[in-house]
Amino acid sequence: MPPIVAEERKFSEECTMGGFAEAAHNTTGALRDLFDATPLQRNDHLSARYGAEIWLKREDLSPVRSYKLRGAFNAMRKVRADNPAQDHFVCASAGNHAQGVAYACRHFGVKGTIFMPVTTPQQKIDKTRTFGAGNIEIVLTGDYFDQTLTASKEFCAQAGAHFLAPFDDADVIEGQASVGVELLEQLGHAPDLVILPVGGGGLAAGVTGYLREVAPQTAFRFVEPMGGASLTEAVRAGHPVTLEAVNSFVDGAAVARIGTLTFARLDWVRPEQVLLAPEDRICGTMIEMLNVEGIVLEPAGALALDVLPQLAEEIRGKTVVCITSGGNFDFERLPEVKERAQRFAGLKKYFILRMPQRPGALREFLQMLGPDDDIARFEYLKRSARNFGSVLIGIETKQAGNFRDLTDKLDTAGFSYRDITEDTILAEFLI
Repeated sequence: MPPIVAEERKFSEECTMGGFAEAAHNTTGALRDLFDATPLQRNDHLSARYGAEIWLKREDLSPVRSYKLRGAFNAMRKVRADNPAQDHFVCASAGNHAQGVAYACRHFGVKGTIFMPVTTPQQKIDKTRTFGAGNIEIVLTGDYFDQTLTASKEFCAQAGAHFLAPFDDADVIEGQASVGVELLEQLGHAPDLVILPVGGGGLAAGVTGYLREVAPQTAFRFVEPMGGASLTEAVRAGHPVTLEAVNSFVDGAAVARIGTLTFARLDWVRPEQVLLAPEDRICGTMIEMLNVEGIVLEPAGALALDVLPQLAEEIRGKTVVCITSGGNFDFERLPEVKERAQRFAGLKKYFILRMPQRPGALREFLQMLGPDDDIARFEYLKRSARNFGSVLIGIETKQAGNFRDLTDKLDTAGFSYRDITEDTILAEFLI
């Protein structure tokens, strides 16, 4: 029997017997040998804003700053229980799964070989190596993840090791269900709504599988990045679908195809339960949580919070748990995140301006700027004609409406300009 079929049968039998909740409890107890339950914290800022009880399940505060350690630990624990001689595990990951596997390898004292793309930031490589201590070897191969994944599976077969999938594995799903066990114990009663981020679906499948069994009154909403809507497409088609293209910005949830096993556990989800979060809007949520609450979230970790404004009327007066799934954020990305947040909010724009080549033209333009407008970038691109030059100009302001005032003044003065803020191709080359 092919391995995936065996996994599906095992998972189906557990659920039919009503054993999934019990298995999730057992896994949660075993996890206590590794780390304490992550905090469930009431957020006063968000609760006041939405007139609700907003609680954050802080998976960004796990030992590896994401929930991925749970699934990796449980899968490794189950494999070694069935085959104590298995002491070599392999995975392919450029992020949180790699760190979870590394940490679990150190805990069990087994060997791990972790394949990462050659483009993986050094910070992530170093963190993974630290978590694994002397128990892991990191192999950098492939410019793209698909190449890395293929190489890891070929090596795994040759080495007789066990491949640890990031989400499409029954034991991984069971491990992620421990998030649901903890939040219910910590809250003391069933929440009205749980908001879950979705990438490959392991966390969503585990938490909903547990809560639907023990707290059937709880409702769910699922959040995907706009550029990685694999659950949305699967729900629409009735089966997993491979996306033609994926925006990799929300790297912890940018998955081209939801898992077969995970979708088998989520096939009850209705289209209206799945929300899409634009990547630039997520940046604003990250910045707000950092500035207001001092909470560092990676893009995928902010997904559940990002859709709260869309649910404002629905959640008023209710108890809501948002899963902040990860906090592995490289602060070298902060300028990009801030810029994208400003652009989404309409507070920063880029223009190509045809500047007349005459004395006083620049002064005339500068006088059109309002008191809250600030030039963030000014660069002559070329002289397009004897009497004109093209200028790339970036402007920040405090209120989005200020740009209407500026463009009205430019139109009245006869200045020729083009707003390239949303022009992906031009922005890529010029900004």
